[in-house]
Amino acid sequence: MGISEKSITWIFHIKNMVSNCCIILLKEKFEQAGIRVDNIQLGTVTVTCSPALITDKFIDNLLGKYGFELIKNRELQLIEQIKIAIIELIHQLNNVDSIVRKSDYLVEKLGLSYSYLSRIFSSHEPITLERYIILQKMERIKELIDQSEYTLSEIAFMMDYCSVQYLSNQFRKETRLSVTDYKKSNFVLKKPIDKLY
Repeated sequence: MGISEKSITWIFHIKNMVSNCCIILLKEKFEQAGIRVDNIQLGTVTVTCSPALITDKFIDNLLGKYGFELIKNRELQLIEQIKIAIIELIHQLNNVDSIVRKSDYLVEKLGLSYSYLSRIFSSHEPITLERYIILQKMERIKELIDQSEYTLSEIAFMMDYCSVQYLSNQFRKETRLSVTDYKKSNFVLKKPIDKLY
């Protein structure tokens, strides 16, 4: 389907876009539906097409087939931006300086105070922002342990723990396993990062 003079550009805010795979999948699905994707990144997609093709129901169905949702509320869009920023920080950037200053990172990335972000997050989610960060860190730690590329000391440093003991204690509290038992375990204990609670 070609783009005509009557085409309109929309920006959609999308829930559960947590990785580059999500970007690739949604770009492909929008284009298969005859919708030109102008820009796509975690949490948003900008498209251009005929107004006759775009309806809320059509977009809801397209996204719903793959586990995504359209976000229409501004505060919920902000919650998704917070989640994406934390996922980027912990799972993708692997930047020790940024992890140490996670509150600064969020403030800089979103342009709002950390206390406001924390308050908004808690008002819409069943857990606190700090709890969400801990859950994301646990999944990243599991991934790093599984990769066997780093020592536990290096992982503790990367994930902003002051000691291996502190990481180990929190890991046991969250998973009910010691790090050693986790390494020996044949159980699949990793969770999708968009379904941690």
